Amino acid sequence: MKNIGELHVITDTACQTQLTHPELAELAIRGGADTIQFRQKDGTTRELVEMAQQIQTICTQHNVPLIVNDRADIALAVNAKGAHFGQDDMPVDIVRKILSPESIIGASARTEEKILKAISEGADYIGFGPIFQTSSKTDAEEPKGLERLSRISEIAKCPVIAIGGITLQTAASVIRAGAHGIAVISAVCATPDPKTATQNLKNEIQQAKNR
Repeated sequence: MKNIGELHVITDTACQTQLTHPELAELAIRGGADTIQFRQKDGTTRELVEMAQQIQTICTQHNVPLIVNDRADIALAVNAKGAHFGQDDMPVDIVRKILSPESIIGASARTEEKILKAISEGADYIGFGPIFQTSSKTDAEEPKGLERLSRISEIAKCPVIAIGGITLQTAASVIRAGAHGIAVISAVCATPDPKTATQNLKNEIQQAKNR
């Protein structure tokens, strides 16, 4: 069984410009993030590889997995622990042919049918959201809410990572609804103190799981 983290911090330089991807990764890990996701839409492949390599170095030092979003080639190039793909990206069964069997592969899916298909193709975890209203993605859909999250967590035969508008105030409710963990962007990256923000989220998750 692959070890899927409970607190995925997605590094982001769009919602803030003070810190780089590697700096955010370092602070988040020091705050208790057990998975770092690298998502960057802009830049050449060479630039993205260089950026991902810097993050991978930090993740390796702390023994925290790096998951690269949308790009199997970059995950492979920097020897990342895995990759995550959206519903319109490369199908999971093709990714499985590119990355090693040990790689963690995450898949975002919007419907029960697509979720079950992604799992059958070999996804190790499902990203589901947005749970709440989010400003991190300009093309975000209507919030799915806690009830649908609960339903998806029941039918999925793998961990569900909830994403979208999750804050310190709502993290515990997401875990209690059945999510294995959460993925956040603004709740860490857009704060004045990303390390403390991560610590606080980690505490909320652990308290919710212990209740």
